[in-house]
Amino acid sequence: MAVVKPLFETGGNLQEMNSTKVDELVARAAYQYSLSPSVTLSVTGSGGSLGTINDTRKSAGAQSTSSTSFPSEGTTQEPQTVTVNYSKIDEAVASVTPTSDTGKTWPVYYNSSGQIQAMTITDVRDTILYPAIDILVAGTTNAAQGGTYHISTATSVSGSTEVSGSNTAIFTDTRADTGAYSAGSIPETQDQPTTITNYYLHRITGTDATYTEPYFLDGSNNIKEFTTAAFDSLLQEWMRYTAASDTGGYKIRYSLGASGSGNTRGSGIADTILNGSGNYQTRQVNNDDYRAQEFPNGSATTAATYYLRIAKA
Repeated sequence: MAVVKPLFETGGNLQEMNSTKVDELVARAAYQYSLSPSVTLSVTGSGGSLGTINDTRKSAGAQSTSSTSFPSEGTTQEPQTVTVNYSKIDEAVASVTPTSDTGKTWPVYYNSSGQIQAMTITDVRDTILYPAIDILVAGTTNAAQGGTYHISTATSVSGSTEVSGSNTAIFTDTRADTGAYSAGSIPETQDQPTTITNYYLHRITGTDATYTEPYFLDGSNNIKEFTTAAFDSLLQEWMRYTAASDTGGYKIRYSLGASGSGNTRGSGIADTILNGSGNYQTRQVNNDDYRAQEFPNGSATTAATYYLRIAKA
């Protein structure tokens, strides 16, 4: 690790930043990323790159008929399982070319000999960029994680923006609507679902973080203070590049599934299903028309729980 203390001016003198001021630089870097993330998620109709998760539910079995007596339960088809696939989250990684390190691009610090020296990109990564990535990939969903994503069952979440722009769910948990089935209506429509929970993708909004501008060496080796605009631009370029393309294990990537690496983000996505073995029902229409059908029944159980995860890659 090459963590250093950038210099700033106070009382006409250059002074090393303390840990609080360095932390402010880190927070500013994370905020700059939130303004223009380089690893983004979108809601698509199908074929999302984060893969497929499944909603399962029970449907009625097909009816059985006889002209002489009611078909037995043993010969009547059991409730069936309906599976609906969702692959609605797509990840995109931007191609970013940041400002090259000229040897005087970054803030200055006092080296071990007490001389003023410009930070290298390695110093910047270890002091600012990598700690900012650590903040962004945390399991929390506060403003500090601005520009990253989470799942919620609500269409509106304070401090976040629903990604689709039209409240399009990325997953809908359904179960059989047992109240919709009636023996008097045999043959019933086999698949009669009801919606239990919708899940939505949100992006967190960052909050501006103030900081003290550090100093740098210009082309003539004069020591000057960074303008806010210039330093913000550097931070944003390099945060975008790091999240997208870093080769040291600090790329930001997302995954979706029941298991995986990284921190879970927001609500788990539950696939629930009824656990009954079937509600056998009969209907006699006339003396030569006997019908039977098995309807979904039982209690709701969780078949699987999926999570959106964020990780360093």
